[in-house]
Amino acid sequence: MKSIEIISIPVTDQARSKEFYLQLGFNLLAEATFEADKKWIQLGLPDSNVSITLVTWFDNMPPGCINGLVIKTDNLTNEIAELTAKGIPVGKIDQTPWGKFAAVIDPDGNRLSLHES
Repeated sequence: MKSIEIISIPVTDQARSKEFYLQLGFNLLAEATFEADKKWIQLGLPDSNVSITLVTWFDNMPPGCINGLVIKTDNLTNEIAELTAKGIPVGKIDQTPWGKFAAVIDPDGNRLSLHES
């Protein structure tokens, strides 16, 4: 094994979720139909080797079940200001011994933690 490549994010509406993640700063890497009625939507952050895919087909992963996906940022205060200006709510900053964190919730309730070390 070499690295984590893709993390599945369970959603109810792929188009709505795609727009949300694009607003967060992700780039669209791939979008294609497969198995007639399913769509593969893969997004990634600039300069990252790890990407996400917005999934609707895993019965054991209900939309909103992700909690704890951590996204590194160099300046949490600036990131919060930029997201807030785009209309994306961000939780309060939590100071911990291993850095500052602030939560962002996607349209399905998946929790992403922005992290500044």
